[in-house]
Amino acid sequence: MKEASSNLIFGLDIGTRSVVGLMLEKRDQGYHVLDVYSIEHDERSMLDGQIHNVLAVSEKILQVKEHLEATHGKLKKVCVAAAGRSLKTKRALVERDILGKPIFDRPSLLHLELSAVQKAQFELANENADSKQKINDYCVGYSVINYCLDGEVIGSLLDQRGEKASIEVIATFLPKVVVESLISALQRADLELEALTLEPIAAINVLIPSSMRRLNVALVDIGAGTSDIAITDLGTVTAYGMVPNAGDEITEALSDHFLLDFPDAENIKRQLSSHDELMMTDILGLETSFSRDEIIKPIEGAINHLADQIAREVLKLNGKAPKAVMLVGGGSMTPHLPEKIAERLELPENRVAIRGIDAIKKLTFEKEYDATPELVTPIGIAIAAKESPVEYISIQVNDESVRLFDIKKLTVGDGLLSSGLELPKLYGKPGMAIMVKVNGRVVSIPGMHGTPPLLKKNGVPTELDAPLVHGDHIEVERGSNGQDASATIQEVVDQPPELTIIFNGEKKRLSPRLIKNGEETTFNASLKDRDTIVCQLPETVEDVLPLLHIARDQVISQRMKVTLNGQPMSFETTESALLLNGKSVSLKAPIQHGDRLDIVKKDDAPPTIKDVLSHNYDTVTRELIVTFNGEPVYLEKELYDCYINKDKATVDSKIKHGDSLEIKKKTVTPFIFQDVFTKVKIQRPEKEERKKPVILRNDEETSFSSEIHHGDVLQLKWVDA
Repeated sequence: MKEASSNLIFGLDIGTRSVVGLMLEKRDQGYHVLDVYSIEHDERSMLDGQIHNVLAVSEKILQVKEHLEATHGKLKKVCVAAAGRSLKTKRALVERDILGKPIFDRPSLLHLELSAVQKAQFELANENADSKQKINDYCVGYSVINYCLDGEVIGSLLDQRGEKASIEVIATFLPKVVVESLISALQRADLELEALTLEPIAAINVLIPSSMRRLNVALVDIGAGTSDIAITDLGTVTAYGMVPNAGDEITEALSDHFLLDFPDAENIKRQLSSHDELMMTDILGLETSFSRDEIIKPIEGAINHLADQIAREVLKLNGKAPKAVMLVGGGSMTPHLPEKIAERLELPENRVAIRGIDAIKKLTFEKEYDATPELVTPIGIAIAAKESPVEYISIQVNDESVRLFDIKKLTVGDGLLSSGLELPKLYGKPGMAIMVKVNGRVVSIPGMHGTPPLLKKNGVPTELDAPLVHGDHIEVERGSNGQDASATIQEVVDQPPELTIIFNGEKKRLSPRLIKNGEETTFNASLKDRDTIVCQLPETVEDVLPLLHIARDQVISQRMKVTLNGQPMSFETTESALLLNGKSVSLKAPIQHGDRLDIVKKDDAPPTIKDVLSHNYDTVTRELIVTFNGEPVYLEKELYDCYINKDKATVDSKIKHGDSLEIKKKTVTPFIFQDVFTKVKIQRPEKEERKKPVILRNDEETSFSSEIHHGDVLQLKWVDA
């Protein structure tokens, strides 16, 4: 026998009730249907779309094949579809910490997507009774539902910066046994599987092109044993489902009520859409004529039940009523079914419609066929299996054989999914982070990120999205773990500005003091987990000394004991005079940027009351600097009344070991203009000149008793009397 032309496509729809074969030819403007041949099963060799008797089904396939071969030549390859009710859909979400390492490239994003698909795959396996069984559900496609960055939906994660990235996918899986039984039946009919598709995808591809999938539409393929459902929305197929009720339920209701043999009941059901009056013969041989309405009324309960089941599954899959529902398949012609489904979904009746082969665009026929919905799925199978086939290949992953089925171009990532390797574990783990405390603030230092796995295809480095072909050999080597966190103090401390002072006439730049876990350290010191760092500029004269390489004992000579207001106390006396901006101060005196500090060797003069007060009080005098006639004037008022052994004294009075001191705080009085004259000399005019004094504060005339403040500009002028 002459072989069929290579331009011809042989498609088979192996259904519960019948096997439909058709011959298509690809033409420039679309597809042309050359021939269609259908034959029904003699027995229930197919149940709910699944092959239960391979031998019986293969015989029917052989009969269809031989019939078509008589016209078109020897047929060797065939396009078929796996039953939609075998599909399983699962949603899954994975999250990844991207702090410090955003997703910069497509391979990293693809790895995250495939990790989500594999999570769905594992969850599906764990739903089985034996969760330890090997994964036998193969991913045949997935769609990304959402990309999220820090909990907010985002269009793309590429080059985005944040803390957490997540991806949610909906993945579709097909059990291996479904394809294996199909292949077995085809082999017995001396046919080779050319391409595989999925029944819902077959119908969707010819009725709902990609441009329409942004619409929320439900497609329901109502066959004999089951009703397959697919949902489209936002440009993709979002869910698949199945109802184990279809045309046979209506046939059985007819058979039960009118006592008809099942084949006779099936024949009556098919004529309901085209005849108003029907003659039937029951199993007792009684022949009776019934009107169409008389036949429909007793089976209305079965029709309602089918509508209920379909509507409920559509709502479950979609979460709400879709915008429209398309019905295909022979069972869709069940009387009143479209309007009953519309009623249950609360849709207008014109939003639920039966679609026949006349709805398929760019399709022509060799001869005329009724525009019924039965042929939509068989034609869709032939076209979809050719244009969007499920690849069926064998590869090696780390020397283990893996078989893949897919409706898209297979990639290395798909091979890893099917092998069962856990993708998240292929990436090296990030190194351990360390936590330190800097000036009371907790700082986290992350470890280095792990490296991605090393992938090789046929010995050559490859990527997750690299294509696969039959016989490819994939090698996977786990990525290296990231290094544990490491850092120096320099990397975690915001270095404050240096303190600049004039020390003994020379400018000095003083760096901040660094203390790690209570000990002095440097900016180059390395950090460990839970280290405590204190970084601060020197605040007192005592803090400055070590930075100037001056030992404390160079300015401290002895400890003196006295009694202060009845309480014993001791303090260290200095052998050097500490002068801050020209004034004698103690070690506790605060120091600021630009201050002048001098350390001068003292004579053997004893300490004063001021030395005692500096150890117990922040300040012992109240100070003020003003400008008088263009010259700075320093004013000072003692804040305490002082007594040594009950004798009146001043803060500059000298003390000796064992003295009893009494200190009383004075009432604070403001500085007045007249206080300036205790520090300056006034040049009076000659006696023969008749002049009078005028005093000014900040260019405004004032009086000798007026209060003055730090920074005031004071003047004394002599004017004509």
